[in-house]
Amino acid sequence: MATLMPPEWAPQDWLWIGFPHLADEWPDYLEAAQKQIADFASAVADSGQEVRLLVRDDANAARARELVSDKVTLEQRAYGDVWLRDTGPLIVAEDGAESARRFGFNGWGGKYEMPGDESIGAELARDAGLPIETSSMILEGGAIDGDGTGLVATTEQCLLNPNRNPAMTREDIEVELKQALGFDRVLWLGDGLINDHTDGHVDNIARFVGPNRLVVPEATGEDDPNAEIYADAAMRAEKFGMEVVRIPSPGLIIRDGAVEPASYVNFAITTHLVVVPTFGSPHDADGVAAIAALFPDRATVGLAADAVLAGGGGFHCASQQMPSTRT
Repeated sequence: MATLMPPEWAPQDWLWIGFPHLADEWPDYLEAAQKQIADFASAVADSGQEVRLLVRDDANAARARELVSDKVTLEQRAYGDVWLRDTGPLIVAEDGAESARRFGFNGWGGKYEMPGDESIGAELARDAGLPIETSSMILEGGAIDGDGTGLVATTEQCLLNPNRNPAMTREDIEVELKQALGFDRVLWLGDGLINDHTDGHVDNIARFVGPNRLVVPEATGEDDPNAEIYADAAMRAEKFGMEVVRIPSPGLIIRDGAVEPASYVNFAITTHLVVVPTFGSPHDADGVAAIAALFPDRATVGLAADAVLAGGGGFHCASQQMPSTRT
């Protein structure tokens, strides 16, 4: 029985999104982050796709309802952080039937452990009526990106990090990716973005936009802190035989004296709409336009995500799609 993890551009039944609720995670930015996530949820819902926005409690729900379109459905759930790309279920299709995969989770290498994050993925899958298979390998969804043909991209910095699976070799990880998710070819990139809280998730550095077609940022100035990282990722992908499309990076983004891991590559692909995070960079318009050109079958919109980034992620990180593969 063939196993395949559908690509993100495949039809979707709905999109789960996490709503920020922890002031400690967004010091001085919580209300702004809530507004930006609400704008993201509303844009997708208004495009005609169902959105299920997870809220933590009654107060969180009341705040969300003030901000979102009436087309957005609120679901009160017990979760820690909002990064459902990493903690939510990964859905695979097996000869037309769907099932969920749940991997081990250790708070991004033991750095951000919060009650609920280890269980929210199974809860969402169960309530969606999906059978669940588990793996003991530590894996966050944002650490991998597939093209729907069995090809997956990831980074050595994350998947080979000793804070994830110290007893597993590269070959062991490749075997588990194949058995659990159907990936039979692995593109290993090097490092992720500087100061990425996730230890270099691939969804900030390279994303598939079609079979064998990979988007990688390109430095936009001599002060771009990730210039060498972008160049190395593009080189590795081209050597692997990928069609590589370069798009502008946001350039140097500083907050409180530190380089921020800002990336237009953290866009969310939904059934009718592609949502691109923007950061108040002079390159925002070019970044959004470059991504829009890759999705002629969908509308593309850029939405402010600088406050969301203050908590360590972006729109793609905060969402997880439910593929529409049932027959």
